Amino acid sequence: MLSVDPSIDPAVFALAPGFRAMSIVVEAAPVTHPEIAQQALQKACRQVLEQDVEWADAHLAAWATVFKAFGAKAKRTPCSADALRKRVLRDGGMPAIDPVVDLYNAISIQYALPVGGENIAAYVGAPRLAIADGSESFDTVKEGEVVFESPEPGEVIWRDDQGITCRRWNWRQGVRTRLDAQARQMWFILESLPEMPLTALQQASDDLVSGLQQMMPDAQISARLIDATTA
Repeated sequence: MLSVDPSIDPAVFALAPGFRAMSIVVEAAPVTHPEIAQQALQKACRQVLEQDVEWADAHLAAWATVFKAFGAKAKRTPCSADALRKRVLRDGGMPAIDPVVDLYNAISIQYALPVGGENIAAYVGAPRLAIADGSESFDTVKEGEVVFESPEPGEVIWRDDQGITCRRWNWRQGVRTRLDAQARQMWFILESLPEMPLTALQQASDDLVSGLQQMMPDAQISARLIDATTA
């Protein structure tokens, strides 16, 4: 079974006390039931519009506070879950992109929870959640072209030995490790703060694992909790 061992800088826990995450590793198989993702995405969008989870506002507000603590402007660069849910509220739904992406976006929307999906085969070394010094390299797309930029010193980033994989904690994913249904080795990280119940984080993880197993029945999947005692 594929193994991924993400690490978290103690300075991140100091910035966001009580931070915890579910790490899910997938040895993928061909997607045979893509409709599972579409159904999950439609369900999640309906929930936001009709009967949202009770912790949603408090959890997203907590993320905004953490973003401000490391210098990010939360209204301009919100956490990934906040950005997705604002699109749903504005447009009434979310267009399909890719079965795997749609599924983890559905979990993010439904649970007001930042969820990252990565092609772990593209990583150089293990994932690390760290504080940037400003010299790191991040690949992104501007005007249809791949360009490289650097983070602000003190910014929270996910990175590997080659560079940044996600800027401003979970705001924008890089190009190199971007995930789609063709990837054979996948890694998901579900990130929460104490304003979201731990039981809800575990349920979100279970729902993502269940959806992946339904979409690709031959996949091998493992999940584990990461917090200040285990990172």
